[in-house]
Amino acid sequence: MTRYVIYGAGAIGGVVGARLHQAGHEVALIARGAHLTAIERDGLTLTTPAEQVTLRIAAAGDPAQLEVGSGDDVVLLAVKSQDTAGALNSLRAAGAGDVPIVCLQNGVENERVCARRFADVYGAVVMAPADHLRPGHVESYGAKASGIIDVGRYPAGSDDRCEAICAALSQSRIHSEPNADVMRRKYAKLLQNLGNAVGALFGDAEPSRAELSERLRDEGRAALAAAAIEHDDDVVDDIGARWELLEVRPIGEHERAGSSSWQSLARGVGTIETDYLNGEIVLLGRLHGVPTPLNEAICRLADDAVRRGMRPGELSIDELFGATRS
Repeated sequence: MTRYVIYGAGAIGGVVGARLHQAGHEVALIARGAHLTAIERDGLTLTTPAEQVTLRIAAAGDPAQLEVGSGDDVVLLAVKSQDTAGALNSLRAAGAGDVPIVCLQNGVENERVCARRFADVYGAVVMAPADHLRPGHVESYGAKASGIIDVGRYPAGSDDRCEAICAALSQSRIHSEPNADVMRRKYAKLLQNLGNAVGALFGDAEPSRAELSERLRDEGRAALAAAAIEHDDDVVDDIGARWELLEVRPIGEHERAGSSSWQSLARGVGTIETDYLNGEIVLLGRLHGVPTPLNEAICRLADDAVRRGMRPGELSIDELFGATRS
């Protein structure tokens, strides 16, 4: 029986691990700090608009403790991109150098980093409204299903393992299909994620933030076009349709708090993934001679916000335009 090792049991990893466990699949979680302590002591609590359950799932702080790779394991990598290299180092140190890796992560760099060290790497496009703001707790805002996760081999293609992973997710209240062109879809998701830092950093009114997010995406489209990277995808772009499919709604009186970047600032974790989202566009712009001043400024402001221990929404968009001139 395949064991799904969730490396990074935060919002996405915790929800996916909980749903797989509920469906009868063997699951182990890798977490850290107070979150790990709470899971080991009390279990992992999953809250949705329709239910609240506390699940006893095997958990550890290091893959060696779980003997990852000693059996039929698949690692679902759900750490933030800035933590990917450290997670891979821990897997190799544990002797899990041959384990398949599925990147349940935003951005497009993780698969490339994994493929330097592991032969069987899979990309996954994750569209799931989830929160992790308290140790031992994750929230999923889909009342009917907890997300949409399509999986494909990296850099392209599909295989029997894709079919098996997607079947397991589909049994676990997560819509999932194999996708042989998964990286195209991940680039489409990258464009959507360029607005993550906007919601995290700025307290301006929603129309101003929406306009800024679209300007960031305009820079992103120009950089992707210059790099000849395909990124059009109707499913990813139609947020309303997929939220309707999942029946996204509040949990009690609480709406979803914000993006993963918002949650990083709110929890004060000391890092943020902006360099792997907006920073990817900055990199492509520099490689292909396309100016990306707004995305560059977002990266600088996000880094500064983390260093200063700022809370979400403490900046104004005026400060962004000041940063583009600095």
